Amino acid sequence: MRLRSFLLLTVLVAATVITSHAQTDVAGSFYGAFSGTTEGNGTVQSPSASAGVLLELRHISNPLVGYELNYSFNRANQNYNDFEEIKTAAHQVGADWIVSFPVLMFKPFVLAGGGLIFFHPDSDQPDGTSDTKPVFVYGAGLDWTVIPHLGLRFQYRGNLYHAPDVSHAFSSTDAFTHTAEPMIGAYLRF
Repeated sequence: MRLRSFLLLTVLVAATVITSHAQTDVAGSFYGAFSGTTEGNGTVQSPSASAGVLLELRHISNPLVGYELNYSFNRANQNYNDFEEIKTAAHQVGADWIVSFPVLMFKPFVLAGGGLIFFHPDSDQPDGTSDTKPVFVYGAGLDWTVIPHLGLRFQYRGNLYHAPDVSHAFSSTDAFTHTAEPMIGAYLRF
């Protein structure tokens, strides 16, 4: 009977400690998207650098581990063989695992996850076609609590995916490409 009471008390205390450290926040960030050039199938594909916005819903379920759901948008114009440019928008949705730990007013974190990138050429691009690619996401950053429940988020994200095929006139390079996304934003924690 004592062992059972002790185990029950231990479980209740552990649940209280874990849930007392649970935090949820919403964040918005601005970033630069810098993608590498790829070559293959007789095509050189060079995406243009652009600015974008990232929206996040993050939940840290215990002192160290949590998850986030996110959506981002940026221009992803694709240049083929320095001849044709397809003006394209990139919408990305994803989910990431977060590992973080608090240090005074700072909370460094690392993340890894995945999602999908939807490439949609502008409607006035007669030679364009939409494409969807799975993406692996990794990153690291720092949350800085400025005042209780409000802070700044500095982070770097990297996206690894196959180059999109958005042109009828040129074949895709079908090569992996990388997009670097340094960003700054703000979060509201509740």
